[in-house]
Amino acid sequence: MAEFFNGRFLSYDKKKDGALAVVVILLALFGVVAVYSASNYNAAADFGSPYYFAAKQALGVAIGLIAMFITAHIDYHRYFKLALPLIVVGLVFLALVFVPGLSVEVYGAKRWIDLKLFTVQPSEMAKFFLVVFIAAYFAEKPERARGFLSLLPVLAVGGATCLLIIIEPNMSVTVCVGAVTVVMIFAAGVKLKVLAAIGAPVVAAVPLLIIAEPYRLKRLSAFLDPWESPQGEGYQLLQSLYGLASGGLFGVGLFNSRQKFRFLPFSESDFILSVIGEEIGFFGTAILFAAMFFVIMRGFKAAFSARDYFGYLLAVGITSVYAVQVMINTLVVTGSIPPTGLPLPLVSAGNTSIIIFMAAFGVLINVSGGGSDDGLSLRKKPTLKTLD
Repeated sequence: MAEFFNGRFLSYDKKKDGALAVVVILLALFGVVAVYSASNYNAAADFGSPYYFAAKQALGVAIGLIAMFITAHIDYHRYFKLALPLIVVGLVFLALVFVPGLSVEVYGAKRWIDLKLFTVQPSEMAKFFLVVFIAAYFAEKPERARGFLSLLPVLAVGGATCLLIIIEPNMSVTVCVGAVTVVMIFAAGVKLKVLAAIGAPVVAAVPLLIIAEPYRLKRLSAFLDPWESPQGEGYQLLQSLYGLASGGLFGVGLFNSRQKFRFLPFSESDFILSVIGEEIGFFGTAILFAAMFFVIMRGFKAAFSARDYFGYLLAVGITSVYAVQVMINTLVVTGSIPPTGLPLPLVSAGNTSIIIFMAAFGVLINVSGGGSDDGLSLRKKPTLKTLD
């Protein structure tokens, strides 16, 4: 199968990572099955068809596959000149969620824009637009990583992105964006002492952000002792743990989850991993994590073998978004950090997420093949000595 994608899907450059494309597509297809299994009961009860969420997910995967095919064939260097327009578009879309008549409010959060035919979650786009901006900023002049003042534009744009997301409110995506920004700054060659100076106030702000919103404080309390309110704030975490524990080593069987019968909220989205663990057990879930780990490793391999600095940072950023989101979702579902709403990429229900991620992986695949020489003058990856 990998040979097919190397030969046809990635037709014009056999150096591109066909294996990465195969695993991404397999994860997305598995996601359709998982979404159906986790949602068929609720979908039939609420929308009259057990396939309601699965059909939407399948459509998202189909569009995402087309998007990945297109971006895999677009020379990634072209995004260098689009970095500023893209981040402006991303910030504008983030601001539009606060415009009455355009925004869609769900559970008190304004995270979506209603475009009549479909809804869009701007934060999903903004994550990757910020990656392009940071990559282009340092690729244009790698020496910008040497000092604090030259980092201010990146910190300002990253801060503005985080601010617009946190007031939606959406702390989980804010943490994801902040973490990816730090990873990319580090990858650009910023010294650890400068990175520590940047990170200290950010870390100090986290408790303040938790205290500022009563619902976050309740989630923290539920995380520390979910049994204190088993029918309240601790309910979702306990049900997630019940699902994982019920799966044992081999699971109860695909489509046989009991937690999906309205016991586990958001079973098809943020907590789909619990249903997966219940149905296919420890060993099946281990295979899923092996596939996700493979994607992460191939992403960083593409970064370290990139032909230039822009490709390197672009690949680091895209891979980091995926890795950080997988990590946060897993930690939430297993009760390792307080509950927060962040889907498992490529697997959880959500069309904006699946389409954007697959398009981003297409860019990553193009980076793995070196793009093409379109006349852009981009610097090669600087050595550590260059940045001293």
